[in-house]
Amino acid sequence: MEKEKRKGVIESILFVAGREVRINELMSALEASSEEVIEAVESLKLDYQKEERGLCIINVEDAYQLGTKKENYEYIYPIFDKRSKPNLSQAAMETLAIIAYNPRITRAEIETIRGVNSDGTLYKLLDYHLIEEAGKIDAPGKPMSYKTSKEFLRMFGISSLDELPELPRYKLDENRQIVIDEIIEEHEKQTEAPEPERDGEEEKLAEN
Repeated sequence: MEKEKRKGVIESILFVAGREVRINELMSALEASSEEVIEAVESLKLDYQKEERGLCIINVEDAYQLGTKKENYEYIYPIFDKRSKPNLSQAAMETLAIIAYNPRITRAEIETIRGVNSDGTLYKLLDYHLIEEAGKIDAPGKPMSYKTSKEFLRMFGISSLDELPELPRYKLDENRQIVIDEIIEEHEKQTEAPEPERDGEEEKLAEN
């Protein structure tokens, strides 16, 4: 099958599926290798980026899904979704970040980090399908653990948790609290502009 034909077939499959389609499904449908499928998908992505198109291809782990560009969301949402617009509070965002950086974390561990009860926040994130249960862990009481979902990846436009930004390094004081002053001081050192070098004449004048 020619490359352009392969691209067209993949585009049709993603459009009709309306869900993420795994690479091995595309390989089976096209009778093509994983390299050929990936090459075709990457070429399709470039086509969408070059033109003022309303669609894009989203990577969800080892699968692809045809979606709309996020900058068009405000125009699409009022027409096709009559539900209340999801509204994530600061508490929900904090909890979501904790789970994203700590897969298979328990409710008790989340509450230890946040210092407050997180039952309601967890229920909201589960209701929005941004997190899911990751199974019980081998600990007293067999508590349930949580991880982020594929919906989380889609919402934040990343293909895997490996693409999350790196967390800043920090120190804890004797009360197990983050030492904010040291983080600020380190940041200022990194962003402080170096002094311009002076030539010989200027150095002599400075010494006098």
